[in-house]
Amino acid sequence: MNYYSGKKAFITGGSAGIGREVAIKLASFGADVAISARGIDALNETLESMKQVALNDEQKFLALAADITDADQMRKVASEAIESFNGIDLLIANAGYAQSRSVSEADDEHFRNLMEVNYFGQINTVRAFIEHFSEASKGEIVLVSSMLAVLSVWGYSGYSASKFAVRGFAEALRQEMLLKNVRVKLFLPPTTDTPGLAKENADKPPITNEMESGSSFNATHSPKKVAEKMLKWIPKKKFVGYATWDSWIQYFSSRHFPNLTLKLADGELFGALKRLKEKT
Repeated sequence: MNYYSGKKAFITGGSAGIGREVAIKLASFGADVAISARGIDALNETLESMKQVALNDEQKFLALAADITDADQMRKVASEAIESFNGIDLLIANAGYAQSRSVSEADDEHFRNLMEVNYFGQINTVRAFIEHFSEASKGEIVLVSSMLAVLSVWGYSGYSASKFAVRGFAEALRQEMLLKNVRVKLFLPPTTDTPGLAKENADKPPITNEMESGSSFNATHSPKKVAEKMLKWIPKKKFVGYATWDSWIQYFSSRHFPNLTLKLADGELFGALKRLKEKT
């Protein structure tokens, strides 16, 4: 029997990108899966995809429309999923979005909206389920952050701050839930080819775009690959998970050689500036 057979999972951001691929893969492994996002149409499309790959006829699937920035909505869908599945033992807080702006050009809403969705949205999600996990004294909570919670660069001050906040929240929550026999884990996905990335790229500052496209440590990966890596990592004991070799290098160098890592990042910044000048 595989690790996920019979698991009861709830995934935020399950209608697209990494969340969608995780949901479909879990369904193929024999798990009961509830997905949430704001748009019910996209959720229903993922729901149909899960049914098509289901391992058996006894599996249950739910699509629950909710906005993670609304704590009441999250409590409502959490209750629905817990009641329908008779419990949840795997929570993947995956929903979020990215937007890049310079500090000087961004407005107040840029910073506040990113924190509201990426940070407070994670808190709302966890708090909607925390009583259930504490009473059950088992299960896993996975918070999805970003490799930009390891090292931030030009244009990502708002986004990285929200993802660094998730990282700090996850570390504290890990100890709190350790006393309840519940595992808390932090996943750091790399740049991933999702609808969210396409939207982000539409108005990305030229210097940020040039720096990313010219970086040897910033390949764009498929959501299916990232989802598979996440699910392969979850059963392991490690608190932090990442999907690719370049992510591991970034994480390792940032922790053990922070000054060198910043110097290398600065080199990529100045290299991007030079390339932009040559293009104009």
